[in-house]
Amino acid sequence: MTDANPAANANAPRFKRVLLKISGEALMGPGQYGIDNDTVDRIAGEVRDAQNLGVEISLVIGGGNIFRGVSPAGQGMERASADYMGMLATVMNALAMQNALEKLGLYTRVLSAIEMTAICEPYIRRRALRHMEKGRIVIFAAGTGNPFFTTDTAAALRSAEMGCDALLKGTQVDGVYAADPKKDPDAERFEHLTYHEVLMRDLKVMDQAAISLTRESGIPIVVFPIGSGGGVVGALTGTGPSTTISDQ
Repeated sequence: MTDANPAANANAPRFKRVLLKISGEALMGPGQYGIDNDTVDRIAGEVRDAQNLGVEISLVIGGGNIFRGVSPAGQGMERASADYMGMLATVMNALAMQNALEKLGLYTRVLSAIEMTAICEPYIRRRALRHMEKGRIVIFAAGTGNPFFTTDTAAALRSAEMGCDALLKGTQVDGVYAADPKKDPDAERFEHLTYHEVLMRDLKVMDQAAISLTRESGIPIVVFPIGSGGGVVGALTGTGPSTTISDQ
C-alpha cells in the first residue's frame, strides 16, 4: 500500500528530539563582535519552523562572539578564570535567543550549569526533560559548568543526557570538508563520515571529547549551514545540504 501523500513524507523530520549547537560567532551576523538582533531573530524563526514539524528541540550556544576563554588564556590569563568568563558569555547569548524565541510566541527555558537563579533556572536533568516533554524549547547555558571543556563537549553531553536522536551542528559552511573551503576551494566535501574517520583525519568538526561522547552514545552529528535560511529544517528533513557523522 502506497502513501497517499509522498511529498509529506519527504518533508517529515528524520529525528524526534534533537539538540541544536550554534556557535557564538553565528550570532554576530555581518558584525565583528557581539549580538546582531536580526540574525538572532532569523535563527529563532528557523527553530520555530523546526518545532512546527513536531520536533522537540534544545539548544547550546557558544560564547565566542563575546568572549572566548582560550584566547585570553594564551595571553597569560589563568585558563580556568578565562573559561568561566566564556561561560558567562554563553548565558548572555542564551538570554538573547530566549528573548527572540519568546517574541515568536514560543515557550522557552534557560537552564544554566552555573546557578544564576535571578535570571535562569539551574540545570537539573529531570527538569530539563520535563520541559522538553511539555513542548518547551530548552536552552542550556554555561557549558558543562567546568573549565577546560568546550561548548561542543557541553552539547554532546546534554544531547546524551536528554536522549536526543541527533546533534545538529550549525556552521558557516554546508558540511564537513577535508580542509577549510574558504582557503582551499578544491577541498573535498563529505556527505557521510564515521566518528573514527573524523578523529583519524583530525577534521575540525568538534573537539575530540565531543566526538568520542557522541560515538559512545550512538548519537549522529549532522553538520549543516546556519548562515542562510532554512538550514535547520533542511538538516532535520534531509532536504538541505549537510554532512552526517555516524557509524551507520
